[in-house]
Amino acid sequence: MVRELVHDPILLARKSVPATAEDLDTARDLLDTLTAHKEGCVGMAANMIGVCKNIIVFDNEGSYMTMFNPEIIKAEGEYETEEGCLSLLGGPRKTRRFRKIKVRYQNEAMQTRLKTFSGWTAQIIQHEIDHCRGILI
Repeated sequence: MVRELVHDPILLARKSVPATAEDLDTARDLLDTLTAHKEGCVGMAANMIGVCKNIIVFDNEGSYMTMFNPEIIKAEGEYETEEGCLSLLGGPRKTRRFRKIKVRYQNEAMQTRLKTFSGWTAQIIQHEIDHCRGILI
């Protein structure tokens, strides 16, 4: 189900709590909402639809990927960039990111996985993990 987007920076600044298997419906709604906004959005965190759970969905080189409880465990190649956000008004804002990251997360079966991402996909993941941590660009 496509959900309404949250634009309130106070709500978006709240830290998310760990997701569980009971949050699969939220992940589906998040993916539906991202798909509905695919023309202007490449990733979303659950708090963007009003659910403060640690869940992100994003475009992973042409196909969507869902992560529960993602955590960056290694990062290298810091750089400065500008990013926009569907939930925040105004234009792009400056931020610092890493070119390559290693992420520990759980998949839809709540199995723990490790995966390395680089480039644009790594940047998207970092943005969405920041959302889960209550960090706004």
